[in-house]
Amino acid sequence: MTFSRALRLCASLSATLTLVACASKSPPDYTAFRNARPRSVLVMPPINHTNDIKATAGVMSQMTMPIAEDGYYVVPVAVEMETFRHNGLDAPDDIMQVPAAKLRAIFGADAALYSTVTSYGTSYNILSSNTIVTVSARLVDLKDGSILWSGSASATDQDAGGFQMNGIVGALIKQTIGSLSDESFSVARVTDARLLSAGPPDGLLYGPRNPRYGTD
Repeated sequence: MTFSRALRLCASLSATLTLVACASKSPPDYTAFRNARPRSVLVMPPINHTNDIKATAGVMSQMTMPIAEDGYYVVPVAVEMETFRHNGLDAPDDIMQVPAAKLRAIFGADAALYSTVTSYGTSYNILSSNTIVTVSARLVDLKDGSILWSGSASATDQDAGGFQMNGIVGALIKQTIGSLSDESFSVARVTDARLLSAGPPDGLLYGPRNPRYGTD
């Protein structure tokens, strides 16, 4: 086989694998979302499945902006959490047990965003370190409890504009910097934006306050 023929074969094989990979991922079904067309969203405190106690607050505090930019009214987080505390609810796991109809009656929201944090923090080893935040979420219709949308996203310190330092000295320097400023918080902002920004291929639909409302 000649070199040029081998190159053509590799290119053809690469294109085929790309098509197969794309075809294997089904587009999300937005039927229920389009029928419900929520106008307001209640952001529920994320369930924390990590060892970092700051994960829930770090992720939740940065979810409001992308949803508002999508075109939805977002119930103020401070008001929401104070309401829960006034009713004896502090832990996300307990808050998650409140029925959808009750949430709608209290806050008047059309939908609620439920989420789970599965990665939040920096892992260190001898030669390198990496900060990663991973979040999964689902948007639930508070009128009937049906799921309108679901998704997940991850980001690393490199995505958040961080710098990569390899080697023992680099890892130690990065660990020191991370102890002075919560690097995971910056990474969470990127994760939230990736997860909750509207638009293709699998984001939220545009809300009524966005100029693109109804175009998707």
